Amino acid sequence: MSNTPERSASAAETHSADLEQGFLAKIESETKVEPKDWMPDAYRKTLIRQIAQHAHSEVVGMQPEGNWITRAPTLHRKIGLLAKVQDECGHGLYLYSAAETLGTSREELVTALHEGRMKYSSIFNYPTLTWADIGAIGWLVDGAAIVNQISLCRTSYGPYARAMVRICKEESFHQRQGYAMMVTLAKGTASQISMAQDALNRWWWPSLMMFGPHDSESSHSSQSMAWKIKRQSNDELRQRFIDITVPQAGHLKLTIPDPKLKWNEARGHYDFGAIDWDEFWAAVNGPGLCGDKRMKTRTNAHENGQWVRQAAQTYARKHSGSHQTA
Repeated sequence: MSNTPERSASAAETHSADLEQGFLAKIESETKVEPKDWMPDAYRKTLIRQIAQHAHSEVVGMQPEGNWITRAPTLHRKIGLLAKVQDECGHGLYLYSAAETLGTSREELVTALHEGRMKYSSIFNYPTLTWADIGAIGWLVDGAAIVNQISLCRTSYGPYARAMVRICKEESFHQRQGYAMMVTLAKGTASQISMAQDALNRWWWPSLMMFGPHDSESSHSSQSMAWKIKRQSNDELRQRFIDITVPQAGHLKLTIPDPKLKWNEARGHYDFGAIDWDEFWAAVNGPGLCGDKRMKTRTNAHENGQWVRQAAQTYARKHSGSHQTA
């Protein structure tokens, strides 16, 4: 019996359905999806968007802290901050490599960022006005990142999960480093205590916004949860961060800038005030306070580093050729 177009189409649909069922079974059984496995196009695109945004955030996120390397108060602090910024660069490289396993290139991702077709976390569009901001970023921003990223160690895509294990170990050290800086300031002079409180006032709410909009308003959250790309919702992660961080602020004898913050015995969590979502969306959709500056710095660095990439590629080709000749 010859194949008719209808019969061929039916066979293709059956095969596609079988692949889809196999993929969903793998997700349900907590088996990691690997690069050579079949996956829906929407799953692949969601991962590329999320991993790329994460990678861009690590690279652009070097700027607010890198701005203070030459102004660190002591050699010890300078060395620690330099090491941290280098770590963030390495995180970006891990994540770009993970994204490349999905069939996209690093060059495509970087070009999309520079052309405004991809985003990075809006938290990095806020300025670092004082040395205390460096401590607050380590304590709050990296602290929020860890809460989110620990759950990503169990994400369904294997290369992303494995990259996150390494990243979380280093981010955990960054958070402790930032908190230690805040402890030093909080035990210092009246001017240092005031500087620490001011940094907390300015970074608290943006840190809560890092987890994204409420679950009911998130366009990606529900499907990402179904595919187990995300393991906890935005609101669950935000609540966990607040519950962890408020006692830490108490130890510092600093005040969280939220008059509605209080412990709810019935819920077993802290209640907190309303987030200014207008500020959040303005930061996401626009340049924010420093967005234009961040992107100009990033694109200039990329263009000025072109010769380094070309030299490395030339060396790699030459080195590869010599091995083949041998």
